[in-house]
This record gives sequence, C-alpha cells and structure tokens, in this order.
Amino acid sequence: MADKKGAAAVSSNPLESLVGKLKPNKMSGRMMKYPYTFTAKLAQFPFQYYLKNQWYLKYYFIGVFLCIPVFSKIQGLARSPENLKKWAEKKAH
Repeated sequence: MADKKGAAAVSSNPLESLVGKLKPNKMSGRMMKYPYTFTAKLAQFPFQYYLKNQWYLKYYFIGVFLCIPVFSKIQGLARSPENLKKWAEKKAH
C-alpha cells in the first residue's frame, strides 16, 4: 500500500512536481476562504491548470529558456575585450 502511495506522488513531468511543492498544506483540514497574504494567494493559484490548458504560458517559458543562450552569447560578444577596445578608440576620436 505504501508503494502505491509513493509511486503516485512521483511525477514524470518536472513542472508537476514543482507545482506540487507549491500547494498549501491542509493543517486544519480546510483551506482559507480568502487568502489575505501574497504568499497565500500564490499558494492557492491553480498553476497546474494554467500550465496544462493555456498555450501562451507554456510557450512563454519555452521561449525564455531558448532565448537565454542567444542573449548571453550577444552579451559576451558585446563585452569582449576586443569590442571594448574598439569602442574606446571610437570614443577617443
């Protein structure tokens, strides 16, 4: 019985495991009627629903992760010593 419970808690999708960590604990057995604090609102927000059913949120995260290496490469080229030297020479004239 414990094996079934442990196997059900493990998810193949890493986003589901992340969202599962954000779910609030039900210490009193019931949820708040209205979450007053920002963290309580964040904990009760249905992230899993939006990740599964909203295409723009999914592709936003995919786009961000795909753009990070491109932007870091551009930043590395812009701040290279050769480029800084070239701009210093242009600025001196």
